[in-house]
Amino acid sequence: MKAGFLTLLLGLVCAAQEAPAELDPSQVTGQWHTIYAAADNKEKIMKGGPLRCYYHQIECINDCKYPSLTFYAKDDGGCQLFTEVIKRQEGDVYVIEFTGTNVLQLIYVSDNMVVTYFENDDGEKITKITEGVGRGDSFAQEELQKYQELNSKRGIPNENIENVIETGKAPEDSRYRK
Repeated sequence: MKAGFLTLLLGLVCAAQEAPAELDPSQVTGQWHTIYAAADNKEKIMKGGPLRCYYHQIECINDCKYPSLTFYAKDDGGCQLFTEVIKRQEGDVYVIEFTGTNVLQLIYVSDNMVVTYFENDDGEKITKITEGVGRGDSFAQEELQKYQELNSKRGIPNENIENVIETGKAPEDSRYRK
């Protein structure tokens, strides 16, 4: 549960080189679905991994100063729906103490794609993670290339990209196949 929460919180962080200086709430508000996840420590995001989750919805409260995330994550062996509201920290960065320290950013936003980045420090190792979420079931070729570029810039090998749509299933969401 908490690992999924952490991963999803990653979903609403604002700012970086590729992101607009000010987040346009209309671009991130609505239903989103995790399509890809990648990490420099792939075990953390693989099916059954502690940082694996499935986005469902993102809402902006007060111009995204308080993003609300709705997502599915494993908890006690079952998949449960969670909704969490987080507060923007210094600049456009979110810091969350949860299974270690997590620093989150939204690194790319378009009308059909959001890419999030976070670093999870579990006390032993820092893991870099990106998630590519979309409004549909897949990314266009250009979107996938952009996602791969963003991974490369952050030192995450593209061979560590996990296609979440093909490898996971969230309750009540037929987009994720077993």
